[in-house]
Amino acid sequence: MASQIQRKHRILCLHGNSSSAKILNQQVHRWPETVLEKLDLVFLDAPFPVEENPDFSEFTNFEECLAYLEDYMINNGPFDGFLGFSQGAMLSAALPGMQRDGLALTKVPKIKFLILISGGKFGGIKIGLPELTLTAFSVPLELPSLHIIGDLDRFRLESIELMEAFVDPFVIYHPEGHTIPKLDEKSLEVVFAFIERIQETIRADEARICLNEKSKL
Repeated sequence: MASQIQRKHRILCLHGNSSSAKILNQQVHRWPETVLEKLDLVFLDAPFPVEENPDFSEFTNFEECLAYLEDYMINNGPFDGFLGFSQGAMLSAALPGMQRDGLALTKVPKIKFLILISGGKFGGIKIGLPELTLTAFSVPLELPSLHIIGDLDRFRLESIELMEAFVDPFVIYHPEGHTIPKLDEKSLEVVFAFIERIQETIRADEARICLNEKSKL
């Protein structure tokens, strides 16, 4: 039991526009080892080439992207949560609602938490609304979420709007722009509090599953 409680949380990491799994890996590893040692991070390359000068008002290959994501999770999971940067954060943020509504990720375990960096909300400020995401934010999302928002980020308002779609979000503001920042002492306190929250959430979920299985015997 102790090993299960202390296990690392497996996280699928989605990069942003014109980026890659390798670049996101390098950026996230600017964080201190005291954080990284608690997380099992897996970085995934997007399946389609980026379109020139995207304005985020329309999204192509959306359903194909979701299918690619689910296939990867089936073959390489299970995963506990998502980390997304920029466009990767936009997609990550919508997945729990789509999964709840039976529109995506129906063959994999429930998403338990999110880390969203410089993200935005589908259907929000200057961001399009793919049909499958129409109801993704229809009710506040209650899973633990960590939002990292830059004061000079061009997506700052979008990130704040996204944060407001979650119940009791953890939030880190930093003085930089559209980037993955290093974590100062105050930010680290927020990160560790968030990790403690997701540990509690996963322990509670595992306990419920155990009780349900016992009741079937």
